[in-house]
Amino acid sequence: MDYKLQFTGPTGTNSVEAATKLARKVTERSHIVAFTHAYHGHTLGALALTANRYYHSEFFGSRSDVTHMPFDGYAPNVDSAALLEQMLDDPSSGLPLPAAIILETVQGEGGVNVASNDWLRRIEGICRKHEILLIVDDIQVGNGRTGTYFSFEPAGIRPDMVCMSKSIGGGLPLAFVLLSPELDQWLPGQHTGTFRGNNLAFVAATALLEYWRDSQLERHVECLRQHILAHLAQLVESYPERSVRLRGRGLIQGFDVGDGSLAREIIDECFAAGLLIESSGAHDEVLKVMPALTTPLETLIEGLTILTACVRKVFKKYQAQSPSQPLESDFSKPLGNLATPMEYCPSTTKG
Repeated sequence: MDYKLQFTGPTGTNSVEAATKLARKVTERSHIVAFTHAYHGHTLGALALTANRYYHSEFFGSRSDVTHMPFDGYAPNVDSAALLEQMLDDPSSGLPLPAAIILETVQGEGGVNVASNDWLRRIEGICRKHEILLIVDDIQVGNGRTGTYFSFEPAGIRPDMVCMSKSIGGGLPLAFVLLSPELDQWLPGQHTGTFRGNNLAFVAATALLEYWRDSQLERHVECLRQHILAHLAQLVESYPERSVRLRGRGLIQGFDVGDGSLAREIIDECFAAGLLIESSGAHDEVLKVMPALTTPLETLIEGLTILTACVRKVFKKYQAQSPSQPLESDFSKPLGNLATPMEYCPSTTKG
């Protein structure tokens, strides 16, 4: 990968601001296409790309120059990639030719919505056809969260720009934009900031990248993922009447209970039992299961045990009878018969 690196301000929203600003400068167009349920930050430019109206206010100003199109799977029986292409092909559709299309391969705050590899490749093809820049926001799900270092690797696409932040700093504030060399058209001082490239964050990020010198961490993530799915799938199957759904990639899994107030009760029960978990989605109805990539297996099992007990406790309050398929698994120990050898799970400690 021959990207150049631009170090922006120290947060993810700074990375998004820099990427969209540069896309507009290079293409000499003002419009950006984002997607339903998108989340890209809270500064005004990134906020315009963020879909959830909870974060918006009329006092913040207009969201002009942004169009939100349907994300993959947003509307049943609607091919959202084909719809986007049709509107861009039609000069009378009302959709301006944009400078860029920005997307998350997995919408974390939007409800853990996963784009298919085919859809991502088609969006890239649309961008190439119309000379639109493709920006992937990998701030939350990059740096190994989905299993591979970049979340878009399995799709085989090459974004024009990639926004990175959050865990890349190894616990310290750091953000940057990866960009194709031909896009490096900034003039001196045209996009700057006092806290770009914090030296201590560089040290922490370098230490973090040591985990990627071999495949051990990637295999560890896959092992933890299989344990999460094995446990949560049994929990889903135990409550068919609730239509609970499970979706995600790698170590970002969404446990969709279908109701924000129900999710809130589970979160509160988990907190009281010593487990921190958050919700996402349009109505905060999706519990986000996303442990640290280096989590020891025994710690993961402990967390899953707490989560399972709290889900069952809350669900029991709202049903007249026991689940039709009682949950009998022992959540206090690792499951066997998983594809990934267990020796990859217990430790990723260096030195």
